[in-house]
Amino acid sequence: MLRSMYSGISGMRNFQNKLDVIGNNVSNVNTVGFKKSRVMFQDILSQTLAGGTAPNPSGTPPVGGVNPKQIGLGATISSIDVLHTQGAPMTTGLPSDIAIQGNGFFVVGTGTNDFNFTRAGNFIVDAKGDLVTTNGQYVLSKSGSKINLYDIGGGTAGTDNIKSYSIGPDGTITVSIQKSDGTTITNSSSDDKKIGIAYITNPSGLEKIGNSMYKWAPAADTKKNFTDLVGLPGTSGRGVLIAGQLEMSNVDLAEEFTEMIVAQRGFQSNSRIITTSDSILEELVNLKR
Repeated sequence: MLRSMYSGISGMRNFQNKLDVIGNNVSNVNTVGFKKSRVMFQDILSQTLAGGTAPNPSGTPPVGGVNPKQIGLGATISSIDVLHTQGAPMTTGLPSDIAIQGNGFFVVGTGTNDFNFTRAGNFIVDAKGDLVTTNGQYVLSKSGSKINLYDIGGGTAGTDNIKSYSIGPDGTITVSIQKSDGTTITNSSSDDKKIGIAYITNPSGLEKIGNSMYKWAPAADTKKNFTDLVGLPGTSGRGVLIAGQLEMSNVDLAEEFTEMIVAQRGFQSNSRIITTSDSILEELVNLKR
């Protein structure tokens, strides 16, 4: 069987996977905090028809070196990388919308033993005053506790009202509470109540789990414990917070469409290789007629 046919098959399979990745990037062009992926190829084993030889100028007769003769057997996917570049900011004006300028991830979950990471900062304040994601997961503080605006402001849910709140670049939350007796008190969060940011050495090593979230994986960081990963914004290489903004997807449609055309042409070329190889085989079969 012709080697070119199998090379064409591997090429078609690889470009199909590339188109799948491009399609996912384009479909998430407006997803908050989404990071695009890219596909990288590499060649696979080559069949050696003849090995190379070293020069032998003192031989009889003297000869020069000869290069090896090898035929490649196709390509394979070397990696599918997630590119954690900064996404474009979108101003919303909502105090619960937060963008990270720089490195790091918000930490969401139930505590120090159950947490995941996200760059999507479109949070809400629920009926009990907790800062949560749109699917109800708690946004965790530096200490791993949930963030409750009533606790920070010194009020009581169901009795007092949250008059206003703001979030600073270092994760500090300032809350004004309208008490039931008509007085207003304003307090700011202590360090252990500030919004925590996780620093990941290799963000591309995180594993996607849906809902714009990632979970820890061995390729991402040697540190696994919450206290080792999470700190205050603006410290130890972590980015700062910008309230009233959201970090949008880092997908560039012009780039994706260009890559889509390249992948389409690559797929067509490899299919043509298979068609041509099939024609040659047909000619061989018809030789005895």
